[in-house]
Order: sequence, then structure tokens, then C-alpha cells
Amino acid sequence: MIVTLILAFIFLAPIWINFRDKPVERSPHQTEVIVQQEGDGFLYKVDASAVRAGDEAEVRESLLHIIEPIAGYVTSDRVQTVQDSHHNVVAYKVWVHR
Repeated sequence: MIVTLILAFIFLAPIWINFRDKPVERSPHQTEVIVQQEGDGFLYKVDASAVRAGDEAEVRESLLHIIEPIAGYVTSDRVQTVQDSHHNVVAYKVWVHR
């Protein structure tokens, strides 16, 4: 009887109890992020395809949203766009520090 109750709890509890053990949602677009150490901070190079287009504040927020899962909480010092020969933005260089 006790064994039946324990097994029922093990298999039925996740249906009614939220244990908050779901995996973290990942971005559907996997992006390449290149990290280099620059002085006392780091330089992150992020593909432009992963960044939401918008004004400068939206771009910075999107870049931090991409970088923070890798680096933890960081502060952005400077952002520079990398353009191809046709002046299309292909990547962003972001200098950050903790």
C-alpha cells in the first residue's frame, strides 16, 4: 500500500505540482559570439542577424540579452557596428566590463 502511494506521488505529482524544473528556453536562432579579452574588460563580437533592429537603445538591450547568458551581469562600455563593402551591418562589437 505504501509503495503504491509513493509510486503514485512520483508519477502523478508533476501533473499538479509545479516544481519549476523546466529547462531554460533557448533562442531559436543560435548565434556565434566571439569573445576576446581587452584590457580589464572583454570584447564580444555578435552576428547582426541575432540582434533586433531598432534605435540604439534597443540594439544595446538586445546585445546585452545575448551576452549576459554567456558572461553574467555586465555593463556595456561601447558598441561599434561592423559593415561589409555594401555598408550593410554584419556584426556588432561590444566592449563590456563587470
